[in-house]
Amino acid sequence: MRGLSYRWIERPAAPPSSTSRSTGLVARVLAARGIDDVDGAFTEPKLSGLHDPSLLPGLDIAAERILKAARDGEQIVIWGDYDVDGVTAAAILYHTIRSLAPGAMVRTHIPHRIDEGYGLNSDGVRAVIDEGASVIVTVDCGVTAAEPANVAASRGVDLIITDHHTPPSSEHGLPPAFAVVHPGLPSSKYPFHDLCGAGVAYKLAWRISTLAFGSDRVDEATRTMLIEHLALASLGTIADVVPLLNENRIIARFGLSRVASTSNIGLQALIEASGLRGERIRSEDVGFRLGPRLNACGRMGHAREALELFTTESPTRAAELAAKLTRMNEERRATERQIAEEAAAAAESEGQIQDDHRAIMLAHPNWHPGVVGIVCSRLVERFGRPTVLLCENDGECFGSCRSIDGFDIHAALCQCEDVLMTFGGHAMAAGLRLKRENLEDFRERFVRCANEHLSPDDLIRALTIDCDATFDELTPQTVLGLERLAPFGRSNPAPVIRTRNAIVNDAPTPLGQHGKHLAIRLRHGDRVLKTLAWNWGDRRSAFHIGDEVDILIEPKLNTWRGVTSVEPHLLDVRFLNR
Repeated sequence: MRGLSYRWIERPAAPPSSTSRSTGLVARVLAARGIDDVDGAFTEPKLSGLHDPSLLPGLDIAAERILKAARDGEQIVIWGDYDVDGVTAAAILYHTIRSLAPGAMVRTHIPHRIDEGYGLNSDGVRAVIDEGASVIVTVDCGVTAAEPANVAASRGVDLIITDHHTPPSSEHGLPPAFAVVHPGLPSSKYPFHDLCGAGVAYKLAWRISTLAFGSDRVDEATRTMLIEHLALASLGTIADVVPLLNENRIIARFGLSRVASTSNIGLQALIEASGLRGERIRSEDVGFRLGPRLNACGRMGHAREALELFTTESPTRAAELAAKLTRMNEERRATERQIAEEAAAAAESEGQIQDDHRAIMLAHPNWHPGVVGIVCSRLVERFGRPTVLLCENDGECFGSCRSIDGFDIHAALCQCEDVLMTFGGHAMAAGLRLKRENLEDFRERFVRCANEHLSPDDLIRALTIDCDATFDELTPQTVLGLERLAPFGRSNPAPVIRTRNAIVNDAPTPLGQHGKHLAIRLRHGDRVLKTLAWNWGDRRSAFHIGDEVDILIEPKLNTWRGVTSVEPHLLDVRFLNR
């Protein structure tokens, strides 16, 4: 079934369960998603639902080694990554070690995106060893870094890898490290494989803390610290777009509740610079306001300043850094718009958005390497197909790729492995580097892989309908109940409700600058609701009073002058009388 913008997908009929027997709207949404919430574990998650850190492969020996090094005065280097996940993971581990061993010799290293590239590199490992490191701990990277691991081993330095990206297919392919901590290793019995880098780092921090006290119980100050770290872990979890289920849901839910009241000076400054002071922080605030500022630092400059923001003890320095990140984010947005326009035009002119070309692959020597990843996401959103964007320099092409549901982009890169220099990532996002001479071969094979695995229908953006509802069911109390399903994100999207046979009650009203948005009053039964249609200004003439429509909406509440009312966001519409 098609609407104006999307392919409409109905969830499979849910099996009978204790929740699906209820007729309430919240219960119907849960049942449609296959969630039996009879014990409240989903709507009211508890910290006790977090799994024992020691179940993570390699974690106990890693925690023991880090604690010993901290207490013995060995130099520890935390090697992070330049995105939100990597920065928050490094900050969590840094603060934990400093708190448990105040005299510890611990410092951080974030590679420069352009000069060093993603993850561990051999020259960087040599450099930190030359500067005195005896233990190197990676966060959010390293699970495929065999050569740098060999460098560390040859110098007698213990390398501890903590990561969540796709590991080698067998244990024999892992880097020769002192320990590899990863929830998804081939031999892993950890109950949840989808932690992000910050989630893995949080588990390591938790275990280092219990080891420090020789008991599962820690003192009140350490317990407070670990709960505080959930705020940072939630930023990494949401920004890295991992599934917001199981442990990730717990981390995101409790972490978001701590963000606004955080004691972290840098996070306080970031909230202020983002215009969120005094506001309830939601997952969309991380995705659109906090996260982009942190990522902009790694994209347009050096992410070590984002990490410094979370580790500084100076409010003045924190304010300076937050302001700088905001300026960089504005620069990033301008650069992103330019590249997105160029890439979209190229994809269209080269025939890369036709049904027989189910992936986009573009390269350009003048594109900013720090921005191509986010432009990939924009093109995926616009054209609905996997996208690879590469920069060219000195005979090499390097860049990022993003995917759509149903197409494992890391697996696709594995099929092209022989023409790639390096690559890594997971099903939805990855990075790669190859020789310029192999570019056309890679393009042909990557597009062929997409054509084989995707149908033309797969390229049409889809909205999955949770259930049907009448306007009479959309009360403020019910919508508040739906908000208990938050935080929303990957694998737990905001509920999509269908109302059948609604009537256009009035002509649409333009909203915003230049009438970019619309307010459309719809009638269903005896009730009329105002719906907001974002970026639908150019569709105003499509609506006529009396039109009969099926609609997809995201229920929302609006409070004006102390009065709260239901004001859904209109996601899509299907005209029935045309």
